Amino acid sequence: MAAALQHLLQQIINGIAAGSVYALIAVGYTMVYGVLKFINFAHGDVYMVGAYVGLFAVGGVLSNLSPVGQDIGALLLCLIGCGLIGAFIERLAYRPLRNGLGPQDGWVWGLFWASYAGLFIGPVVEQHSPLTGVTSFVVVTGIAFAIFTPLLRLLFTRLGRIVMPSRNRLTALITAIGISLLLENQGQAVFGATPRSYKSQGFHPINLSAGGVTLNFNSGRLWILFTAVVLTMLLVYIVRHTRTGKAIRAVSFDPEAAALMGIPTDRIIALTFVIGSSLAGAGGFLNHSFGEIPFKADIGIQLGLKAFVAAVLGGIGSIEGAVFGALLMGVAENLVAGSAFNAFTDAIAFVILIVVLLFKPTGLLGRNVTEKV
Repeated sequence: MAAALQHLLQQIINGIAAGSVYALIAVGYTMVYGVLKFINFAHGDVYMVGAYVGLFAVGGVLSNLSPVGQDIGALLLCLIGCGLIGAFIERLAYRPLRNGLGPQDGWVWGLFWASYAGLFIGPVVEQHSPLTGVTSFVVVTGIAFAIFTPLLRLLFTRLGRIVMPSRNRLTALITAIGISLLLENQGQAVFGATPRSYKSQGFHPINLSAGGVTLNFNSGRLWILFTAVVLTMLLVYIVRHTRTGKAIRAVSFDPEAAALMGIPTDRIIALTFVIGSSLAGAGGFLNHSFGEIPFKADIGIQLGLKAFVAAVLGGIGSIEGAVFGALLMGVAENLVAGSAFNAFTDAIAFVILIVVLLFKPTGLLGRNVTEKV
């Protein structure tokens, strides 16, 4: 009896730790859906970028710091870097769909193609010059940006008269899938297809014994849970108790009315992408640093899909629902993984989703919303 109880509690603890990572990703899905009413399937690949940013931060730029300094510094880099990537994706792909192409889009598309020039021409410059890899990339990207931007501004000025804005959700969904494939393939081209792994140096095993039950876990799982709780509470505070949060909720409720009231809807939408992407990047670092889970460029598809299921399970559009659905899914997966049915670990989340949606299509904490037709 004690052994069975120990096994049950152990799997629940592991499930809560896994669910907290799912929650960080699922919140980004639900925020973007709440504002734009479409699923940003590129969100999972931002998680992948966060895992790689943490890898190079811990093993490179922050390697001389203490273990705690490495963890905090890498987490901040993931939050900032992935937040900027989220803003860049929104500005590059989604805003032109809403507002149409124009000369104002020239700089962001110029930066996009200039970065490609830096990635592929930079190594050639490095071989034939005294410049280092990073310096050659920056130099080539800067020159290409100066060339591409005016040309693209001129091109978009002409195309803006032809290409009309599209508010169709299917168009946005297809664009999101395209961005996801782009990030995945570019991640594989830049980082390679070999699985990577790394771990934080600042955690150690912990054994808790009570009533004949011994639970084994490491302080890394506690850090995952603690950081996820702090970031989620900070997000809830921002959304519920700040002017920015009120603006996000206003745009989510009625973007046209919010614009008429003077709320800069484009900035609010970009900020929503920044917040969601930052949390996904933090999840990528936490899961693979403290969890010691190997990963490669396609990890975002698997984790992103599970987080999407968690968001729908809890109620898409609800932050509390996304967190609850993620924790439920994490615990359910680990309970199945520790049983005789461990072959169905990845399937259990979808089984739960199907059962819940059969009886409550809005998700566990979702609400019915009346739409005008």
